[in-house]
Amino acid sequence: MRLIIGGGALAGKAQLLFVHGIGSVRTTDVELREWSTSLANGARAAGHADLVSALTRSWAADTRFANYSELFYEKDAQGVADGVAKEDLPLLLGLLEEMTRELERQAGSVNDQRSVEITAKARAEIQAAIDPDVVQAQGPLEVVRRAANGVTTLLQLPGLRRASQWTSGVQLLPVLSQVGRYLSRKEPDDAGLSLDARIRECVLSGLDPSRPLIVISHSLGTVVAYEALHAYSGPVPLWITLGSPLAMGALVLQRLAPQPPHTPAGVERWLNFWDRDDIVVARPRLERWMAPNASGVVPVTERTDTRGLWTHTATKYLAHKEVAGPVAETLKSL
Repeated sequence: MRLIIGGGALAGKAQLLFVHGIGSVRTTDVELREWSTSLANGARAAGHADLVSALTRSWAADTRFANYSELFYEKDAQGVADGVAKEDLPLLLGLLEEMTRELERQAGSVNDQRSVEITAKARAEIQAAIDPDVVQAQGPLEVVRRAANGVTTLLQLPGLRRASQWTSGVQLLPVLSQVGRYLSRKEPDDAGLSLDARIRECVLSGLDPSRPLIVISHSLGTVVAYEALHAYSGPVPLWITLGSPLAMGALVLQRLAPQPPHTPAGVERWLNFWDRDDIVVARPRLERWMAPNASGVVPVTERTDTRGLWTHTATKYLAHKEVAGPVAETLKSL
């Protein structure tokens, strides 16, 4: 079946999948509406106004928001403090180091002395948490406390203070630790299925490999999508990654499965977008770290610019014409 919109034809058989990143428990229909609306706004900016209604009403494709957020909150984490488990601390602290370095670089590049002072203080607090003497003498509870202090200091930055939904490091640390929890391959359910496997199962559920699939993934969702797409047998004419930490060395890249890192077999085009102010993207050029699949496909990285420090949100990325344009073009070509 083909859907006629504004004189053009759209393939009714196409599938569009949104894969979210870290965060609190989400409401599926609310997130689907917000992501679809932002994508539609971006499509309008890219000259595809005829697709706005089709995208917001899921006429352009069978659209699904893969909501796995509740899996992180099914039961109390067996952690050392506020849901942060001891085994997740090394990766979490490494991520915090990357974030503070990037924020300090940003502040220095615009000669924002106040922000430089805040990030320097936060980095010192986080480095104090990593001190081996602290771990041995005072234990992981003190590590978490010091790390939380560092994150609370970071949240004093004007951009983060205005836009972040978190008011303290104690609130934000468990959310950031979701990356480590996913990559630790632990937390089995009663059937022995690990947390990461259950998340991928949620993402792949309901997809039809006989129909083309467009995937838009964000943050931790790019890691989830990378592993899920390696297990997916259908065609993926377009995969978009937004604010991706995939190339973060030993923290993420070397923990991916399968190894060595390479483009999933079914992906026909991979576009990777990063914002220069996105604190989670330490290594934006994924093409330097990913081998091609059998068809020679590697990521193509483009930078998008959004004002403000706290740019690591999917909806900000989706509203860019550079991001939404290729999605609209692909839908029209199917």
